[in-house]
Amino acid sequence: MLMLVSYDVNTTNAAGRRRLRRVAKTCESWGIRVQNSVFECYVDWTQWIALKGKLEAICDPDFDSLRYYNMGNNYEGKAIHYGAKPTVDPMKDTLLA
Repeated sequence: MLMLVSYDVNTTNAAGRRRLRRVAKTCESWGIRVQNSVFECYVDWTQWIALKGKLEAICDPDFDSLRYYNMGNNYEGKAIHYGAKPTVDPMKDTLLA
């Protein structure tokens, strides 16, 4: 299934900047960055539970936020891209026309 993960981490102090780096690195290891704080992650249910658990263990819910969008297995056509960054097929990790 395709999960869209977005985050907003408070970086007003060193701990927040450290959390931001850890969240970004975790997301990079599971998905493709499509915006500064937005990742498309193609995962199965077990992988999703692991990823969600890792992200929530890093974030401080008093200062940070995570948003998850389940695009499902039939994600094609659910997201429309316009602009400078190329579109990537998460199943093939290749650019789309």
